[in-house]
Amino acid sequence: MCELLGMSANVPTDICFSFAGLMARGGRTGPHKDGWGVAMYRHGQVWSIHDPRPSADSDMADVISKTSLKCEVVISHIRQANVGEVCLPNTHPFSRQLWGKTWSYAHNGQLEKSETLSLTQFIPVGTTDSERSFCWLLESLSNEFGDVMPEGEVLSEALCRLAHHLKSMGVFNMMLSEGEFLFCYCSTKLHWITRRAPFKKATLSDEDITINFSEVTTDKDVVTVIATQPLTTNETWQQMQEGEFIAFRSGEVLYNSRNVL
Repeated sequence: MCELLGMSANVPTDICFSFAGLMARGGRTGPHKDGWGVAMYRHGQVWSIHDPRPSADSDMADVISKTSLKCEVVISHIRQANVGEVCLPNTHPFSRQLWGKTWSYAHNGQLEKSETLSLTQFIPVGTTDSERSFCWLLESLSNEFGDVMPEGEVLSEALCRLAHHLKSMGVFNMMLSEGEFLFCYCSTKLHWITRRAPFKKATLSDEDITINFSEVTTDKDVVTVIATQPLTTNETWQQMQEGEFIAFRSGEVLYNSRNVL
């Protein structure tokens, strides 16, 4: 299985601390050595970096872990290959254009019979079930809503329904964003934590790194981090339930399927 990392914040925030923990799991403290990637959004524009090498050995990953590229939304992924060879086209996050926005997507899991997902508009570049499911999601949204992106809650309801369908095909943990929202769906494992004032210290599980967030934030900052497994040892993370869908915006929960009657 792969591992996911996401961030949603109300102010531009760097991902260095959390990414350093994820990076170590990509071939050193974890088996996810088959490539890594990251998509970082600021004001709706995205930086995307992909590398089929293990993140623990990647000079590019080392730069990301030490460079303060402040963003509002981040999606990152370290891969343990199941379907598709280890190569650049099969490295997450994948991206496509829809409604004038660049969408980024990362998936953890394996889907059976993904070739049955019908596609006409969005065609995969690589050979993974993950990319095909991403293309199917966007094509389904385009078919349902046409040329106009719906409001966040309506979009969340549609994505939750589509995610349930993909979950019926296997393991489907995913993150999806167009720069404003961060959509997360849990099939087996996803955890999240929201940090806000009063900020405290945090220590990574996979690296000997501690940060005092009160020294690098203001009392108005709200930063939510989502990961396959908790990244720190001295914080309380919330575990998502099987089949739970959460949409974050500016670090806050916009939509949670558990709260929908």
